[in-house]
Amino acid sequence: MADSAATEVPAAAAAAPAATAKSPKKPKAAAGPKKPKQPAAHPPVNEMLLAAVKALNERNGSSLQAIKKYVAANYKADVTKLATFLKKALKTAVANGKLVQTKGTGASGSFKLSAAAKKP
Repeated sequence: MADSAATEVPAAAAAAPAATAKSPKKPKAAAGPKKPKQPAAHPPVNEMLLAAVKALNERNGSSLQAIKKYVAANYKADVTKLATFLKKALKTAVANGKLVQTKGTGASGSFKLSAAAKKP
């Protein structure tokens, strides 16, 4: 029995290197001249966000859903693609003091312009 176990181990060890041998990499095809990246057809997300909150001017603040609806109606922008950027912009605007969060936490709840942002 000990002899049969000893003969199996070298066979398994010999099979392992053959399985890990890498195939040669294929060279990548040369890419043609790339088109220059076109600028976005809408202003930066932070500007759209502040404009939306200012235009909506709700007493208890504007929700993320209302802000998205405003952006979709007034700018040539895909709100589903901008969703993460809108959330991030809301959080940073609250942290910077440009917006005040009246309800909720994070990107949920309602947002108003801060007193400092209304003055200039």
